[in-house]
Amino acid sequence: MPGSIIDFSANINPLGPPLRIKERWSGFFEGVMHYPDPHAVELTKAIAEKEALPMASVLVGNGGAEIIMLVASILTDRKVLIIQPAFAEYEQACLAAGCEVDFHQLDAPDWQLDVARLIPRLREYDAVFLCTPNNPTGVSFERGAVMELISECQKADCLVVIDEAFYDFTEDAFTYAPLINRFPHLLVLRSMTKIFAIPGLRLGYLLAESNIIKTVKSYKPHWSVNQVALEVGRICLEEEAYISETREYIQSQKQKLSRFYRELGVTVSDSTVNFYLLKDETLSLFPFLLKRGIVPRHTDNFPGVDGMWLRFAVKDERDNEALMEGVRQWKRQGSAL
Repeated sequence: MPGSIIDFSANINPLGPPLRIKERWSGFFEGVMHYPDPHAVELTKAIAEKEALPMASVLVGNGGAEIIMLVASILTDRKVLIIQPAFAEYEQACLAAGCEVDFHQLDAPDWQLDVARLIPRLREYDAVFLCTPNNPTGVSFERGAVMELISECQKADCLVVIDEAFYDFTEDAFTYAPLINRFPHLLVLRSMTKIFAIPGLRLGYLLAESNIIKTVKSYKPHWSVNQVALEVGRICLEEEAYISETREYIQSQKQKLSRFYRELGVTVSDSTVNFYLLKDETLSLFPFLLKRGIVPRHTDNFPGVDGMWLRFAVKDERDNEALMEGVRQWKRQGSAL
């Protein structure tokens, strides 16, 4: 057994939670003797102001997972298309809601969106799920293609659900949320757990037209978001400097990693965020790294990726160096065979 473990499977901000959260942590517990606001009014207001949307277009939830389940609930017995590869919980939530689920598979190694292939199919469906930046590839889809998909879905009377859980990590933090005012069939999912490194608190939200929010909210249990999460969320929204620092750090580490992989002749996905896929057709890298205490994310449950790629988070410099040394040793071993 290795003496220590480095977990590259979780795509969490390597800088950890914002300092203000750590400094005020004990103070958050003053409110735990009372029920939290079931409507999350203060956090909803802060999100609405930040996104330049009305409060009626915002719904706060217990992490992105609850938001996905709630969206699936309004699609009960409907027909849904999921653009793959994608987060497995879209399918799980939709199947639990009794949806008929179909898939549209993107092609490696660029995994870009070919809307022309999708358009003839859209009228068959009540909703399309799209994750951009994509999980697990880290690829941000070409914006013109996504815009075309949104427009074509409106013509087809089909909801389009865009998961932006990792948009904060991109260099310009591009979002499709402003389009909600023009396209009432557009839903945008967000997670606050990744960029702010608070997965244990569970916090996310949905942005959509007010009638959709009202319908989705009717399925949401009262008090699903705890008081500590609500307080932390309000502070996190003010942490612009922290987000900028994170982006700069992630981009600098990615440049080192990209240069290393290029020089070593290893294929990786064209990721825009804090994780990426690394190709391993021999299926030998995963066990090789595990023996050395380095834990990648396998992709056996991502259709179209089929285990031939491994997903790695971008972590702090020391951990990234350990990973590069592990991959270097793996390549030497392969060359010696």
